[in-house]
Amino acid sequence: MTRIRAAVLGSPIEHSLSPVLHRAAYRELGLDDWSYDRFEIDEAALPGFVAGLGPEWAGLSLTMPLKRAIIPLLDGVSDTAASVEAVNTVVLTRDGRRLGDNTDIPGIVAALHERGVEKVPSAAILGAGATASSALAALSRICTGEVTAYVRSSARADEMRQWGERLGVPVRTADWSGAAAALQAPLVIATTPAGATDELAAAVPAAPGTLFDVLYDPWPTALAAAWSQRGGNLLGGLDLLVHQAVLQVEQMTGRSPAPLEVMRRAGLAALSGAH
Repeated sequence: MTRIRAAVLGSPIEHSLSPVLHRAAYRELGLDDWSYDRFEIDEAALPGFVAGLGPEWAGLSLTMPLKRAIIPLLDGVSDTAASVEAVNTVVLTRDGRRLGDNTDIPGIVAALHERGVEKVPSAAILGAGATASSALAALSRICTGEVTAYVRSSARADEMRQWGERLGVPVRTADWSGAAAALQAPLVIATTPAGATDELAAAVPAAPGTLFDVLYDPWPTALAAAWSQRGGNLLGGLDLLVHQAVLQVEQMTGRSPAPLEVMRRAGLAALSGAH
């Protein structure tokens, strides 16, 4: 039996949950001849790895720092991925083409829709890294008004305003020292590293809206815990990870729908087993 291969690439990669999610999907879909692995690959090693892929390969998931480095190696990139210059999904077609997409953006939107958030009049983003541009692109689909980005430097502020112009989202930037004000927004997307928002936990309002904190380990963050205690609508990094992985499985295998709940349970089990 010829095995069909897929994998996640990045550096560091050892803690990636993608193999858990994709393998759970393959089992549920009866794809016994599919395998999904992880490879520690940095930007320097990426061209050689991609060049060595044989016809048994169906797809790749890309994490940091490869989401932009992969683009010159592809034969085509979706409009969604081009909008943020970041590819997290590569489908290897039977005729030998390498096609890039970004499932983080529709994954954010799908996760919010699942929790009843379909349109918001305004939103706030905490942070200005790579995930923040995907968050902005997602907000271009659901936010009807202004997005305020709370950042630590003027250079980051300039970047976020430029992304806003490119994505057609009105962006106002504010200094991180005033980030507590972000928590009054109907939708807050936290894209910062672990620990960065802990100082904001005490500032959660009495009746908070929706917080989407993209971290999944550690979970809950101090901010997420305080948000939940006050009855706010809370989404975490596993919500994003599962929804973007569902779209990856569907693209790579051609099977739809992917088993969302099975993948979510596998992710939760892996996280609970890690602690």
